[in-house]
Amino acid sequence: MKPLSGFRDLLPGDYARRRYLTEGWRDVARRYGFVEFDGPTLESLELYQKKNSGGEILTQLYQFTDRGDRTVALRPEMTPTLARIVAAHDREFSKPLRWFNVGSCFRYERQQRGRLREFLQLNCDLLGERSVTADAEVIALLIDLLRHFGFGPNDVTIRLSDRLAWHDFLEQFGIKKENTADFLNVVDKMEREPQEKTEEKISLLQHSGLTVDKLRDFMASPRIPVLEPLLEELEARGLRDFIKPDLSIVRGLAYYTGVVFEAFALKGNLRAVAGGGRYDRLIHDLSNGAVTLPAVGFGMGDAVMLEFLKEVPRATDREASFHQATAACQVYLVIADEAQRAHAIRLAQQLRDAGVRVAFSLAPERVGKQFSAAENVGATFAVMIGAEWPQLKVKRLSSREEVSIPVESLSTWLSSEIS
Repeated sequence: MKPLSGFRDLLPGDYARRRYLTEGWRDVARRYGFVEFDGPTLESLELYQKKNSGGEILTQLYQFTDRGDRTVALRPEMTPTLARIVAAHDREFSKPLRWFNVGSCFRYERQQRGRLREFLQLNCDLLGERSVTADAEVIALLIDLLRHFGFGPNDVTIRLSDRLAWHDFLEQFGIKKENTADFLNVVDKMEREPQEKTEEKISLLQHSGLTVDKLRDFMASPRIPVLEPLLEELEARGLRDFIKPDLSIVRGLAYYTGVVFEAFALKGNLRAVAGGGRYDRLIHDLSNGAVTLPAVGFGMGDAVMLEFLKEVPRATDREASFHQATAACQVYLVIADEAQRAHAIRLAQQLRDAGVRVAFSLAPERVGKQFSAAENVGATFAVMIGAEWPQLKVKRLSSREEVSIPVESLSTWLSSEIS
């Protein structure tokens, strides 16, 4: 049987690719002082129905009534769970908080390349700080995550916008800030829908004077004054080449209140590979006003990133180097003389105790078949154990270079070569 549509089995090679991604995520996030947390995969449906935490996600929930007659949902994203946790434990931590999470999320949505119904997602959030420096810090983290995997400004761009600019624009047409969500949802889909559809949606919202042409004129504005301090911060960090101000980016989630951004792949027809923004009211709303804490963060899914890694040779090369360095087996013991098997087993244990990843044939095999097995498991070295014991022949499988080493020197020699 196959897995359910939109879900996946991760065979060892697939899991190794995802581990490459998650280890990179954790490494870069920690460089920025972020600490890891987690929460439940199953939440109360009410968490996603609360004011400003819903949007399109409500139509994509895996929701059901459990045996306790409670209406629950598999988490579609991490931000509401984070907001709930922080609201409950607000006084236990000094601010600002720099938290990240790598966890499974579920959305019942149309599958396509890079989008699955179950996926692993990185979330990075900075809470308790309103300054533009906090926004810049989070965007810089996103850029460094992409750079870590080998992507440059010719491979990916951060499209940057601010909902405050939209609020000011819509106010000219008598649309109050608290009523802008419907209009921003129209803007969010403009790139993916024909103009006639957008015009129809605008007309249904019944606000005289606002037309698609006026929306497009506004989005074509050469300057976005509200973004200039943030752009200066990113320039000072040497990251401006990755940034493209773009008012068409508004993000589909209703809880964003300020700066919003998306990382767009410039290769591979993948569109957004990450996205986020500022959400200063979500914790206030979810805690019914008990805790008010500004926040900014982003999410990056594994399904789309694993596809993106295939599109850029530099990124592909970095991934290949990681897999070579972390192969399941570093040393394969080739037992050429079964009379020496006891010595081979003892040597395997000694090397494993020293931290070397070692494999060997569990039953008698032809020498040629053992060498094939060594290559299949990605071993760097094959160590031949034969009648010459305690003298060993060590072959580097990539170059076929061979050296002769006494058994008592093997561990030291391997340690030097592997490092």
